[in-house]
Amino acid sequence: MRNHQRQWIYPMAALFFLMIITAACKKEDDTELPPVSSPTNVTVSDIDGNIYHTVTIGTQTWMVENLKTTHYRNGDPITHITDTIQLANLVTGAYINHKNSSANSEIYGRLYNWYAVADGPLLAPAGWHIPSQTEWLTLIDYLGGDTIAGAKLKEAGTSHWQSPNTGATNESGFTALPGGLCYGSFLETGLEGFYWSSTESSAYGAILVFLHAENKKIIDAPYYKNAGISVRCIKD
Repeated sequence: MRNHQRQWIYPMAALFFLMIITAACKKEDDTELPPVSSPTNVTVSDIDGNIYHTVTIGTQTWMVENLKTTHYRNGDPITHITDTIQLANLVTGAYINHKNSSANSEIYGRLYNWYAVADGPLLAPAGWHIPSQTEWLTLIDYLGGDTIAGAKLKEAGTSHWQSPNTGATNESGFTALPGGLCYGSFLETGLEGFYWSSTESSAYGAILVFLHAENKKIIDAPYYKNAGISVRCIKD
């Protein structure tokens, strides 16, 4: 299992599996909801001094930007990887800059493997944490279900998302971006946005959620822990 898990040639098969899950999701009522969020006018900073805006959606308060810290909250550095294949073979916490560009990471945040997420609350700023699968599902349900919530979470327009960015309104204020992922190479940039949860699914997998430019959905599914994935934080 370990050798199979570390072979980076499999990411496209895994992505195909995720798309099958997308097609098989239950049908939800595509009912328009009234405004569902409000900016809090409160910002939070990480240990590196990066500033994040926040938004309240239902009973939850989320960061509006993807996490970009290079240190845990206790000051310890997070291992920085530049070799995509090396990242796919790590079993300790690490991050990679989006397409190895710090400028890109200013837009999309950094891509962390799940082992960094699993380092307890230390990855998120004090008072915040990485959302569990249950917390993601609470957000999705509040926004009308998995077949339409993605449209309400995605940044509108095609500045970052590929056309057609179906249905994107960002009425939630969440501003989800298509940072893709890193697993042996950088994949799906502009087409899909992936976000870790803190929930483990197996010895080698953990739950993420993902959104696509060509539909309104947001789906939760397992993926390899040593993939580089975006992180969004939720308030304690």
